[in-house]
Amino acid sequence: MDMLTPDERRVVYARLVRGFADAPVAGAHRELQWTWLMAAHVVGQHDPALHFDSHRRMLTLARQTRDWGEVMGQLLRIALLPLGHLLRRIPTGNIGRATVPVTQVMRPPETVQVLIDWATLATRLPR
Repeated sequence: MDMLTPDERRVVYARLVRGFADAPVAGAHRELQWTWLMAAHVVGQHDPALHFDSHRRMLTLARQTRDWGEVMGQLLRIALLPLGHLLRRIPTGNIGRATVPVTQVMRPPETVQVLIDWATLATRLPR
């Protein structure tokens, strides 16, 4: 991911969270909501407040969908988050879901990267 200033990171994160909030919530659209949250996680994971916020939102979505494995995974990630930041061991590109290891560095899936690129470009366009 292109290097963002802290201010740009917050704006890009806010755009992604807004996309999550605006996404349809029924049936197959749940995956779209997860995609927005995964993109927000990738962008926000190196800022402790944004990182916590992304996992809080993931936990809420997991509870709403009664995905108890994801709930447990999000609780674990929230518990480990302070230690990861303290030790500076945040795995770049990790999408933050319980379906991937907590410490796995990764390239975000294409659908996630497209959302990140869109939000970043929209932030950098002249006004």
